[in-house]
Amino acid sequence: MIREIEAFIYREARLLDERRFEEWIELFAPEGYYWVPGAPDQEDPYQSVSIFFDDLPLLKTRIQRIRHPKIHSQEPPTRTCHLVSNIELAKGENIDDQIAVFSAQIMTEFRLDKQRSYSGRVRHLLRLTAEGNFEILWKRVDLINCDGLFETLTIPF
Repeated sequence: MIREIEAFIYREARLLDERRFEEWIELFAPEGYYWVPGAPDQEDPYQSVSIFFDDLPLLKTRIQRIRHPKIHSQEPPTRTCHLVSNIELAKGENIDDQIAVFSAQIMTEFRLDKQRSYSGRVRHLLRLTAEGNFEILWKRVDLINCDGLFETLTIPF
């Protein structure tokens, strides 16, 4: 099963790099969410400011904004490349059809002759559907510089 999980995580990264955001959103469960904490070891997205904390409706709104023809923050569009490594299953945290997965990721972003890199530990909670596919219950990205100063992230990590 680890190979199928790796393939799922790699596919998710490819969808983001290819700007196939609508397909990326389809990877999430209806109750799924995406979280990028704004502080190291942040335990609760409700008690502190986060870089991203989006449920499915908010993710869809974010993607609609990215796709809007007059959004100047995406003119020209951001290009990204995700490097995914160290994929491992979390021991003792898997319940029934839910699988906790850790990985390390680097996203390199290029826009307006500027290249920036972000890196961090990523944690997914996946659920195996009745059809035998995975869906994301939640995705948490702990950027190593989450409390540092950096330009606005527009594209999901």
